[in-house]
Amino acid sequence: MKNKVYHLSTCDTCKRILNEVSLPENTTLQNIKEQPISEKELEELHQLAGSYESLFNKRAQLYKQRDLKNKNLSEKDYKDLILEHYTFLKRPVFVVKNQAFIGNSKKTVASLKENL
Repeated sequence: MKNKVYHLSTCDTCKRILNEVSLPENTTLQNIKEQPISEKELEELHQLAGSYESLFNKRAQLYKQRDLKNKNLSEKDYKDLILEHYTFLKRPVFVVKNQAFIGNSKKTVASLKENL
């Protein structure tokens, strides 16, 4: 899998992290609002991440609005929700050297920097 970043161009956190890291030259940036993640791309991320839940953004406004925290969501539900609306993908997601770095925690960003 080639180097890729799934991000939101309007997200300040995504912008900050992109400015902090020096990505390899051949890295593709994909703004998930303009170019939503495809099922094939999501399945590739799932293989790297191990679960759809780990790719799922539980801080999304729609998550709260739909009261999803009180529902027992399956892996298929997480997958379908991510495909349904871009805000359900935890971001940014960096794919570098066949590893996925998901989200914006300090630990994740530090690990990403170590692997670049």
